[in-house]
Amino acid sequence: MAGPPPTARPAWHKETPTIIRNALVPELAVTDWLKSRAFYCDLIGFHVVYERAEEGFAYLALDEAQLMIDQIGATRTFVAENAALEFPMGRGMNLQLAVPSLQPILTRLERSSIDLVLPAEEKWYRRGTVEVGNRQFIVADPDGYLIRPFESLGERPFRFG
Repeated sequence: MAGPPPTARPAWHKETPTIIRNALVPELAVTDWLKSRAFYCDLIGFHVVYERAEEGFAYLALDEAQLMIDQIGATRTFVAENAALEFPMGRGMNLQLAVPSLQPILTRLERSSIDLVLPAEEKWYRRGTVEVGNRQFIVADPDGYLIRPFESLGERPFRFG
């Protein structure tokens, strides 16, 4: 006799049997981890690698990018001495995120009435004798952390002068 049907996983959940961690993985202290998880998974395109709901923790991935979110006060919260955990979080920092295409993210953000901090733009940066191009924008997550998704526009020769 067959057992009960398997429990359906939410759309954002993907089983990841092997985790290859990057050398640097940001962990964001968040005020509402479910709201943050929904923002990163439903709007930006991350998926949950694993989570500990009882701790308000999730390890997220999008292609080769990885990010952890951790509910403030649920377990340990790492804070610099004399640093206030207040909105907007992560002042002075933005997290650049390589994506294959900006348009799906922009569409989801627009449908959710999420305002952009910096509208989509084309920006070229000098790297030695070439310039590398990005199409990018900046959006704030629910706690005010700035996320800068970008798609590559390739390279071009740098014109001195």
